[in-house]
Amino acid sequence: MTALPAPLAHWFARKGWTLHPHQAAMLARADEPALLLIAPTGGGKTLAGFLPTLAELGPAPGPGLHTLYISPLKALTADIARNLRAPLDGAGLAIRVEDRTGDTGATARKRQRADPPHILLTTPESLALLLSYPDAPRIFAGLQRVIVDEIHALAESKRGDQLMLCLSRLQALAPGLRRVGLSATVEDPPALARFLSPACAVLTADPGPDPDIAMLDTAAAPPWAGGGGRHAIPEILAEVARHRTTLIFHNTRAQAEIFFHHLWMQNEAGLPIGIHHGSLSREQRARVEQAMAEGRLRAVVCTGSLDLGIDWGDVDLVVQVGAPKNVKRLVQRIGRANHRYNAPSKALLVPANRFEVVECQAALAAVRDRALDGEPRGPGPLDVLCQHLLIRACAGPFAADELYAEVTTAGPYAALPRADFDACLDFVATGGYALRAYDRWRRLMERDGRWQLRDPRAAAVIRQNIGTIIDSETLKVRLRGRGTPLGEVEEGFAASLIPGDTFLMGGEVVRYESLHELTVEVSRQPGRDPKVAVFSGTKFATSTLLADRILTFLHQDRWPGLPAHTARWLALQRAVSHLPEPGRLLVESFPAEGRAHSCIYGFAGRNAQQTLGLLLTRRMEEEGLDPLGFVATDYATLVWGLTEIPDIRPLLDPARLRQGLEGWLAASAVMKRTFRNSAIIAGLIEQSRAGQRRTGRQATFSSDILYDTLRRHDPGHLLLRITRDEAMRGLVDFGRIEDMLARTKGRIDHLHLDRLTPLAAPLMLEHGRVPVEGAARERLLDRAAARLLAEAGLAP
Repeated sequence: MTALPAPLAHWFARKGWTLHPHQAAMLARADEPALLLIAPTGGGKTLAGFLPTLAELGPAPGPGLHTLYISPLKALTADIARNLRAPLDGAGLAIRVEDRTGDTGATARKRQRADPPHILLTTPESLALLLSYPDAPRIFAGLQRVIVDEIHALAESKRGDQLMLCLSRLQALAPGLRRVGLSATVEDPPALARFLSPACAVLTADPGPDPDIAMLDTAAAPPWAGGGGRHAIPEILAEVARHRTTLIFHNTRAQAEIFFHHLWMQNEAGLPIGIHHGSLSREQRARVEQAMAEGRLRAVVCTGSLDLGIDWGDVDLVVQVGAPKNVKRLVQRIGRANHRYNAPSKALLVPANRFEVVECQAALAAVRDRALDGEPRGPGPLDVLCQHLLIRACAGPFAADELYAEVTTAGPYAALPRADFDACLDFVATGGYALRAYDRWRRLMERDGRWQLRDPRAAAVIRQNIGTIIDSETLKVRLRGRGTPLGEVEEGFAASLIPGDTFLMGGEVVRYESLHELTVEVSRQPGRDPKVAVFSGTKFATSTLLADRILTFLHQDRWPGLPAHTARWLALQRAVSHLPEPGRLLVESFPAEGRAHSCIYGFAGRNAQQTLGLLLTRRMEEEGLDPLGFVATDYATLVWGLTEIPDIRPLLDPARLRQGLEGWLAASAVMKRTFRNSAIIAGLIEQSRAGQRRTGRQATFSSDILYDTLRRHDPGHLLLRITRDEAMRGLVDFGRIEDMLARTKGRIDHLHLDRLTPLAAPLMLEHGRVPVEGAARERLLDRAAARLLAEAGLAP
């Protein structure tokens, strides 16, 4: 067993601390080549990961890089650096710890390459950049350990695939390298262990006490559709007043801004409350983080920017506004409260509409059962591999056989066919058949059996474009005349503004003045009603696990724990129609508002239900059923037209749906948008050159031309294949439609009813919310809502 250095052991003793069992186990198993530690939030996972490093370095370490720490967030590396300083300074250990992220200055980056610290804290992108330099073998030759924190979050995106390719390179440079993964929320530990390394053991800590989690009781019932949690603001403010620090999570940035605005308007007690999300300026986020750390804020309205393991302030309550959509995400957010070992986290769920009440109940049960969701991982994406080949070429010549052997040691690429590797190599070398005549895409050449950059000057451009995070089409927002940055808004939203329009940014109302040099200039406009900005925040889809649990919950005879208003709604649905149930597909057809409507309760998630609406209306058009439109939620798709659907079964034929999907994809903007993202990652399109970022419009224009060219002249091009795979898996999510049809196996209950049903009524409100400007809008909406709900037999 590796022992702690005496000064560190004495410092622990002075503090009255003893190692937790999983921390001692990490020391005992320090020599294992790869180890995944699963421990609850607040259980000292990060310290457990570093203990073997501190033990091996000792009081007087020699020069050279010993350990790499990699996290998904730049802010997390800074937080870890602060936390490590306490034991190192307290024990008098001469261990240098530095961070290297996109915020690190050029002078520090240059010094770190020449004289690396003992422990370097970094991100996947910064590591990839380091590996692109010819001196990478010297920098990493003595590397002993790599620690990947929050590995579950990285494994869910292409950043994780890129990181695993980088680790395969590090392993080749430092054959004795040992890997450690740290996570609190893992639904399939063996699968995540294989992702980290083909031979990775799993160490599971005591999970600790169950969280103290419940649904917030509110005087006002949630609205029937839409949401945002405004109905619960009085109760949420009361909870904020009762706790030291509360994190109020939202699923999107726009929802967070709207909620923060209304929360502040009702904050009569003047409680100090902040807002934190990814569209705000770095300076504004830093101010909020500092205020949290100093205990000056009672609450922070936030998004996924505070999901992960940053320990700021004394948070003792988490409020999740809106259904969590994903149990793992909920568990992660719950863990922000009472961030201590064996202290139960406290959280409250606030459903944003009536159907989300049911989803929140299902999520509560899943958390209590310790059931986590997660879709099976597919093979490593080829656009990421293409970028890795370019990064490897920047560092120096390579042999294809050797690099293929190295790449297939990375978990996501363990089963990579040699033909796919060769196709990626041909693409980065020539651009592919249709593009090989253009010098700009002929980037590699083979000499003496080794591949190298055709023009060494290309390395600078490749390095500027490293990473798998695609810039959204956003523009900076600044105060006119002062240049003070407030944040960002989507380019499309900015283009829709005219002088005088108002919108929310950082919780305050600002007035649009002008667009100047790709910057949105605004002035402060307190007291005005805002026009809401549509931020680029992620819109989550309900996971398969949660959808299945909702169906099981609905199929019960009774619904203990449901608020009375929601239980009455479901009982009325059961009386006048059916409730959806596992293994069957419920479809309701009924007349409403002079149109024939059909509602398909697929519970396949928002993306899949949206795709189902597109495909169904195409099929209805083919069958002469005169469709007029559709609307989708996570749970159902509502289509309407001039003619009633006599039998839904022929329209849901899987082969015909797939055929329709192929036709729609070929002509849709979805494919062009997906192609643009994959082309940027694969290195075909540059986001940056000579330090200048291209605008979203410039990149989109270039990618559209390339997409049309390849479709016309090279339909088998590697990037078109990558694009199709990406669209099917992500934006379209057709696999969940196929799973839905396979699960129900033709067991379809198509009911023809004479009126709108209670369960379909909220969807009518979704598509009925026509934006009418001015004071009459809410009155018109309220009148329409009351009429529709009365028609469905529901009280307002």
